[in-house]
Amino acid sequence: MTQLFYDTDADLSLLNNKTIAIIGYGSQGHAHANNLHESGVNVTVALREGSSSWKKAEEADLNVSSVSESVKNADLVMILAPDEFQKDIYESEIKPNLKQDAILAFAHGFNIHFEKISPPDTNSVIMIAPKGPGHTVRSTYVNGGGVPSLIAVYRDSITNNDFSARDVALSYAKANGGTRAGVLETSFKEETE
Repeated sequence: MTQLFYDTDADLSLLNNKTIAIIGYGSQGHAHANNLHESGVNVTVALREGSSSWKKAEEADLNVSSVSESVKNADLVMILAPDEFQKDIYESEIKPNLKQDAILAFAHGFNIHFEKISPPDTNSVIMIAPKGPGHTVRSTYVNGGGVPSLIAVYRDSITNNDFSARDVALSYAKANGGTRAGVLETSFKEETE
């Protein structure tokens, strides 16, 4: 039987005192950044210099910085740029600046499953994938609900025995509103194929 996870199954405090970098401020990036911010999480929106989204993110009262600067300070990096741009952004801006124990997160399994991105073994790799477009993820959250989501763990490199990469994925899903509707655990392979 498949288990659904809800608010009571996730510990939002795992994200306390953590810095989350949201790479991109498009459909999903905008929803994740604002939802996490309103859940009390320390979020920085990471954008390329001169991005048309920079001002929009600042107007939403969010911290905004370049991708490389955001990644240097991040405990969790959520890559929400379009799939076709992720590898280049990862290689040029994320990989050289990624902290050794930072968690790398995705909302779709494509680039990990097909090995377009191969993070070091010291970095946990997780997925939190809302099953709806960004505007729905955002509006549902604002109205007190959430969009059902999938979580997956590709690699758990966390050395703290108090929690796992799966626990962090559930915490992120809660901050994004997903556990209000229900979260299913899957794999990167299953979600992608």
